[in-house]
Amino acid sequence: MAKLIFIGLGLGNEKGITLNGLETARSCDSAFMESYTSILEEGSVPKLEEMFGKKIHILDREGVETGMEVLEHAAREDVCFLVPGDAMSATTHVDMRLRAHALGIPTEIIGGVSAFTAIPAMLGLQNYKFGRTITVPIPEPNFNPTSFYERAHDNFKMGMHTLCLLDIQKDRGRFMTANQALEVLAIIEEDLQQDFMTPDRLVCVVARAGSEDCLAKAGYLKDMLKQDFGPPLHSIVIPGDLHFLEAKALVELAGAPAKILTEE
Repeated sequence: MAKLIFIGLGLGNEKGITLNGLETARSCDSAFMESYTSILEEGSVPKLEEMFGKKIHILDREGVETGMEVLEHAAREDVCFLVPGDAMSATTHVDMRLRAHALGIPTEIIGGVSAFTAIPAMLGLQNYKFGRTITVPIPEPNFNPTSFYERAHDNFKMGMHTLCLLDIQKDRGRFMTANQALEVLAIIEEDLQQDFMTPDRLVCVVARAGSEDCLAKAGYLKDMLKQDFGPPLHSIVIPGDLHFLEAKALVELAGAPAKILTEE
């Protein structure tokens, strides 16, 4: 019976897919991939096509949200829907799965390494101490939301860490950098005066999680604004209350100032 299989590709490049995901993708009749929630390194898609032995049809955001092409194929053949990172991190993927079920199309999920676990791991922070994840949007004219700042502040007041995902506008070739996101948060702080994203606030940046040149860096906001973290993708973590092992990990693994060992 035909079915729709969601496969997480992991992070970095074509090497991030699990063996189960690879074998399943090879056995499917057709393959689709979304690349608006995250991306793999340049050149990864042709390598995946060679590994799978089939063409991968790339879908934009509208193609994923409507899902019609994927569901039409899945009604008559085995289809794999490929997602950078984990297969079910975005609500649009859950929605597609629910629509498949409504049409009587069986579904399967094969997970992949996600930024939600890889980024804390790179920094030596504990996953269970993270609060609600936020996304920092690229500034646009007449568009100045502050809700993401407020959610991060709520996490901080509870002593929890915040993972900040940064806006991707692949169709426009725009990938928000950590420097831009930190500047946005600092500007909101100036407006709201919440004593949260101040110049001496400890922040962390992870660049290119899952890649060979992955970078993990921690420092005070005023200093991190000046850093060059290299090409995207970037993510930010705003630490809450640090266990002494977390503080030690940030110092030794991410170059945080040693004084945080006595501050926390």
